[in-house]
Amino acid sequence: MNRIDRCFAELAGRKALIPFITAGDPEPGQTVAMMHALVAGGANVIELGVPFSDPMADGPVIQRASERALAHGVGLRDVLAMVAQFRADDDATPVVLMGYLNPVEAMGYAEFAKAARAAGVDGLLTVDCPPEEAEALSLALHAEQLAPIYLIAPTTPAERLSGIARHARGYVYYVSLKGVTGAANLDVTEVARRVAEIRQHIQLPIGVGFGIRDGQTARQVADVSDAVVIGSRLVQAVEAAAPGEAAATLQTLLRDIRAALDA
Repeated sequence: MNRIDRCFAELAGRKALIPFITAGDPEPGQTVAMMHALVAGGANVIELGVPFSDPMADGPVIQRASERALAHGVGLRDVLAMVAQFRADDDATPVVLMGYLNPVEAMGYAEFAKAARAAGVDGLLTVDCPPEEAEALSLALHAEQLAPIYLIAPTTPAERLSGIARHARGYVYYVSLKGVTGAANLDVTEVARRVAEIRQHIQLPIGVGFGIRDGQTARQVADVSDAVVIGSRLVQAVEAAAPGEAAATLQTLLRDIRAALDA
């Protein structure tokens, strides 16, 4: 059983909290401390963004985070080194890399999968690699016991859910809104309806993200899902934090959201 499966199995009715930050933002030396702060604040899984020059699915907040990380020269191998450093003190919390296919393809699927497993990565979510085009990548990930994690959109039809079910491992990520990260106007009733439809086709845990910015919306989403994913709100907090205070800021913010989920 890998870390992701173990994590969900051990939750025992509690809902998973999955925060996202961009590796290398605000600067590379703070990333590992920020990851530990997320765990201290109540994270069950960490989604660690791989900086990319053309993050087409992301809104301006996460775009700026990628730009700051890239300005420091942070690339995929640097992100893997950060995960390895995190693993020196935390061998339990699952880490999922989230980003775009190009850096993985440039490294080579098999080489990436081996390096990722060696570093302590548990899964990969590539925003721009649909399951119809993911056979080679999925095989490489499965060979190293890494979980391919897929996005599901509000417009994803039922027949496509079956295809996602064949490839996905760990959990699936339902994008609760049409648009880019950081969008607003979350409709929890519609989320509940769609999550119920997804459950008819996919047996994995379902995480919901996009539009979750505080404990209240997190609690509402948790009532109808297995996990809450929160990204732009955290990245925005990192951007606004005083120098050297990003980790402490994240821990405080996440602790409040965790308390709302557990209330």
